[in-house]
Amino acid sequence: MINGCIDWLHQHCADTRPLLHVVAGIVYNARGEVLLSSRPEGKTYAGYWEFAGGKVEPGEGDTDALRRELAEELGIRIHTAVPWLTKIYSYEHARVRLRFFRVPANGWHGQLQAREGQQWRWQKPGCYTVSPMLPANAALLNALAVPTAFSGSLHAGLRSADGAFCVLPPDAPHPPPGSRLLSSLADLAAAAPRGVRRWPLVRSAREVALASGARAEAAVWPVGDEAAAEQACAALAEGVALPLVLLPSDAALAARYAERWLAAGAHAVVRG
Repeated sequence: MINGCIDWLHQHCADTRPLLHVVAGIVYNARGEVLLSSRPEGKTYAGYWEFAGGKVEPGEGDTDALRRELAEELGIRIHTAVPWLTKIYSYEHARVRLRFFRVPANGWHGQLQAREGQQWRWQKPGCYTVSPMLPANAALLNALAVPTAFSGSLHAGLRSADGAFCVLPPDAPHPPPGSRLLSSLADLAAAAPRGVRRWPLVRSAREVALASGARAEAAVWPVGDEAAAEQACAALAEGVALPLVLLPSDAALAARYAERWLAAGAHAVVRG
């Protein structure tokens, strides 16, 4: 698996075409559903479903571009958008850097309109009824079903706020099929128990990239001191390609950095 990660990094760097910067918004409603829209006739991949957005114009900030694109395409006004994942994807026609933003239900207003003749649908994360999905967007669908609030520790494992989603500690004996297991990055080279998903522990931007290349569902970054906390901030600012869960070692670190991490694109911060 590690060799596969390295191969992915090499392939990722092999495409030397200039990057086309694109932003997309994952817009939520009050029911926790996310908005998907179809690409209109006349555009590449017409009829494919995606998270609405578009190209960042020269001199334009990412958030400004997102506001403009969603107003132009859907007639809505965005006033709160939080960075999430950043993906680089090579299409036949272009190499794109996609920065995804999460827009909470109270972060937008207006009446949805199909201003480009597209269709739109509200979809429940993890339960999608529209297809086909635009290739660069498809990988995000399962990631959206990962909870955004956890409690726990490295030794006890992680649990979602409602208790329905658990990630077992690394030394959990005989994890059952369908479970998730905290693992070292090196363990990705070994076959996981049948039906078990490994959540690798990472401590650098490169390790986050390796976890993403291995197609991990998510990664967990244990943070033991302020130096590690700042390193995580820097990695998030550069953009991460999979849900990154920050695991601070104590309440003081959590209190000082949680809001910064979340504002920079962390998927969740574990509370003790």
